[in-house]
Amino acid sequence: MRPYLTGLVVRNWGLKLISLVLALALWLVLVPADKVLAEKTLTVALETRNAPETMEIVEKSTPTVDVTVRAPTRILNEISPSTLTAKLDLERASVEQQEYPLNKTMISLPPGADVVEVRPNKVQIKLEWSKEATLEIHPSVRGKVFPGFRISKIEVDPKEVTVRGPESKVRARDTVATVPVDVTNLAQTAEFDVDIILPKPELRLVSARTSVRVTVTIEADKGNSKSGIPGKKQPS
Repeated sequence: MRPYLTGLVVRNWGLKLISLVLALALWLVLVPADKVLAEKTLTVALETRNAPETMEIVEKSTPTVDVTVRAPTRILNEISPSTLTAKLDLERASVEQQEYPLNKTMISLPPGADVVEVRPNKVQIKLEWSKEATLEIHPSVRGKVFPGFRISKIEVDPKEVTVRGPESKVRARDTVATVPVDVTNLAQTAEFDVDIILPKPELRLVSARTSVRVTVTIEADKGNSKSGIPGKKQPS
């Protein structure tokens, strides 16, 4: 019996192989691309949304997740990290909770595609209460004024700004700097609109204003015989 079955298998094996190849090619031609499923894994950014306004995210263990997607070939070819989003909803987050599960429902996919797996399956996120503080602005100046003159006063408007950030990063004793004002060869009072520089990257301005006006008052240095307006002849 076994030799007979073996004979059926090996007899005309070349023709049988050709028939198998033709059948496979015909199947690939006739079966719609929408019926052929495939999988691929993409690394996408992990975004957070709906975080409570009274809290700040200070730590996140991973900025990305690996998502395995299954879909018809035509749809799968159109899915890329730029078209895929992973959004973690923090609406019910708390300061005490630091571990959040990651699941398939947080992945936005086009119709016809399914999520097979999300790795890792959880993320560590630390939140703190938000805090505000009003900080003084200290303008920064560089360069030397024209010989015979001196800076008599430096004023900034406004003098303070309100910042917000995680409570561990907000300190009332901190100060806000400005982009340096260049006073090189300055011989008269001048005003400058300059951007402000926050003391810590975790802080942000409460208002939309990002610049201040710095007024540098220049006067003749009475103790210097070289004082005079640049470009004008000194009186004898």
